[in-house]
Amino acid sequence: QLQLVESGGGLVQPGGSLRLSCAAPGFTLDYYAIGWFRQAPGKEREGVSCISSSGGSTKYADSVKGRFTISRDNAKNTVYLQMNSLKPEDTAVYYCAADGLAIHGCSTSPRDFGSWGQGTQVTVSS
Repeated sequence: QLQLVESGGGLVQPGGSLRLSCAAPGFTLDYYAIGWFRQAPGKEREGVSCISSSGGSTKYADSVKGRFTISRDNAKNTVYLQMNSLKPEDTAVYYCAADGLAIHGCSTSPRDFGSWGQGTQVTVSS
């Protein structure tokens, strides 16, 4: 079964940057659309961004457009989420997930994803 591993979270000051990574040791992510999601305490899990299996299609939540960039390096079997200009409201546990049924494009709806990582904490605070 596909297992995903996130890394790169941490504590950063407002305005700072972090890069999250999503990997799948022992599996290839080439044929999967990948999504990044986040969940803050007391809130529902929300879609942040997604990227198609080819990398040719991406989507972003309005709250992160212009600040976050999703990318993938299939040679390294890794998907990245570059987060710039971070705000306190970006504080959450961030998860990556894989969608093996997407033929073209990608989704930011959690229900479309069958494999999830364990999450990595991102805290934006001064």
